[in-house]
Amino acid sequence: MEWLNYHHLLYFWTVVREGSISKAAAHLRLAQPTVSAQVRQFEHALGETLLERRGRQVAVTEVGRHVFRYADEIFGLGRELQETLKGRPTGRAPRLRVGVANAVPKLIVYRLLRPVLEGETPIHVMCHEGQPEALVAQLATHTLDVVISDMPAPANANVKVFSHLLGESDTSFFATPDLARRLKRGFPQSLHQTPMLLPMPATELRRTLDQWFQSLRIAPAIAGEFEDSALLKAFGESGRAVFPAPTAIAPEVCRHYGVTIVGETPAVRERYYTISAERRVTHPGVVALTTTARADLFAAHHAGGRRAERPRSRTKAS
Repeated sequence: MEWLNYHHLLYFWTVVREGSISKAAAHLRLAQPTVSAQVRQFEHALGETLLERRGRQVAVTEVGRHVFRYADEIFGLGRELQETLKGRPTGRAPRLRVGVANAVPKLIVYRLLRPVLEGETPIHVMCHEGQPEALVAQLATHTLDVVISDMPAPANANVKVFSHLLGESDTSFFATPDLARRLKRGFPQSLHQTPMLLPMPATELRRTLDQWFQSLRIAPAIAGEFEDSALLKAFGESGRAVFPAPTAIAPEVCRHYGVTIVGETPAVRERYYTISAERRVTHPGVVALTTTARADLFAAHHAGGRRAERPRSRTKAS
């Protein structure tokens, strides 16, 4: 049986927390060469590079960040164990580790997670953003509890996961008041040759938008394409182009970015899902965000009675 050297894990964890080997050595009251040697031995035992030297600083690799998250959990539980044995309340809130797909609007994520943060039972929320495929893979290692995405889990994923439909929304087009005023009359044909900011071509929303434009023989003048939805809206705030966003968060978009609605269409619908390793969601944080989505955020658009849960992939046999 292989054993994990927790002393080595502690040295590595301290280096990452303190930001450098010298600060970690001072904190541990050890010599710098000793800490460096212990971390190298830990890397050798794992067969992975955890830290990369950049000048006088050290940078954490992707594997290193993964190991650090586990170490943070391990030592946090250790502290909690000590406090429990001493008869003290730990005060430690349960954690909800959420993966957020890049294409999901940040205002949607905020609306979904707000009741989790503001609920009667404190929950420590940890958000990680990335590509859906990479986030779904982290469900298998329990690095994440749930993934919020604009599409179901990929059919070719190597893990067994379940996609739970949160709801759906029509799409609205937004612009600064002056530009919106000129485009409202004659919408949607007024979008033809109008500068527009759009999500990247690989996204589900972009594919649906392109089909809608084509059906109406509209060819917008694409001024920019963005992977990050918040960055897209920030550029839209400049007033030079129109951009799409879910109608479900239209009031927040208008207030946050100082824009108004040009028009909306039910022909372009955005769907949002939670993806989990569980067929039946049990984490109180996931239950809270699911309830809010269906009862509030997407209440007007939720597909009642439609099957919202489906297995998308299975773990490959070894």
